[in-house]
Amino acid sequence: MTTLVTGASGFVGSAIVRRLLQAGHEVRVLLRENSRRDNINQLPVEVATGDLTNAASLRRALTGCSALFHAAADYRLWTPDPDVMYRANVDGSRNLMLAAIDAGVSRIVYTSSVATLGSHADGPPADEHTPSGLHDMVGHYKRSKFLAEESVRHLVSEQGLPAVIVNPAGPVGPRDIRPTPTGQMVLDTMRGRMPGYMDTGLNIVHVDDVAEGHLLAFEHGRVGERYILGGENLPLLDILTRVAKLAGRKPPRIRMPYYGVLPLAWLSEVAARISGAAQPLIAVEGVRMTRKRMYFSSDKARRELGYAPRPAQEALADAVAWFRQHNVT
Repeated sequence: MTTLVTGASGFVGSAIVRRLLQAGHEVRVLLRENSRRDNINQLPVEVATGDLTNAASLRRALTGCSALFHAAADYRLWTPDPDVMYRANVDGSRNLMLAAIDAGVSRIVYTSSVATLGSHADGPPADEHTPSGLHDMVGHYKRSKFLAEESVRHLVSEQGLPAVIVNPAGPVGPRDIRPTPTGQMVLDTMRGRMPGYMDTGLNIVHVDDVAEGHLLAFEHGRVGERYILGGENLPLLDILTRVAKLAGRKPPRIRMPYYGVLPLAWLSEVAARISGAAQPLIAVEGVRMTRKRMYFSSDKARRELGYAPRPAQEALADAVAWFRQHNVT
């Protein structure tokens, strides 16, 4: 069985590749010409060069494949050109799914995000059935992922796409080479650059548990269904305090008000546009997301897939250890 994995050079994608190899899959990875290969250099995989926006390259990559894990995404909380993100996340996902139908792929796991789900300001954690719409999506990343998932769901119902959808929460752990926004939060705390915190919360999950959840969804998931792959719901202050303790730093003490931080984020984005910086110091989308605690339940994945994530403390400890080992701090 040849299995194609997109996003394989990234954080979640490289964890999926490792888990698939352990399970005995023959893995082919789709990489762009300029993709960093640090995370997969030593792995026994076949490399197909291509791009989600190039349909011909996707057809070539899928030739002879019976399975597909689509983990590639443009994951940024700010971008100077949102169209690039929509082309990759929305158009690219549709291109790939259509190519998979044409290639006769028999099983697909599509990596969405908890960003596409509804949430509660207060009350129980959200689940797969918590209502959400495009108007609920804060920022271009969330909107693009929402539209991409809707496209996949449409292809499942209208064209028989054999896809299972998974919605990872906030993964942390080893091999976060860019790093992701969640990894950057860990890294900034390790560096002592997180003097304050906002009154919000996140669901933290080990990246290797997310990879395990992908394999379980492939083996046991129901086509057209979505499964939250989360871990532990924690207040942001608790997360930052744990990371600071692991790193030998003092935890943040200042609670920062939403309407005090938001203007700083706008100014930060203006400065990034003027200077040409890759990312602003503070992203407006990131600040706006703090209005609600991003808590989620993985009970459905536990029941139907046998998903069993480890405690968040282990995920945070592994992230801190990896950043230290690779001199990222």
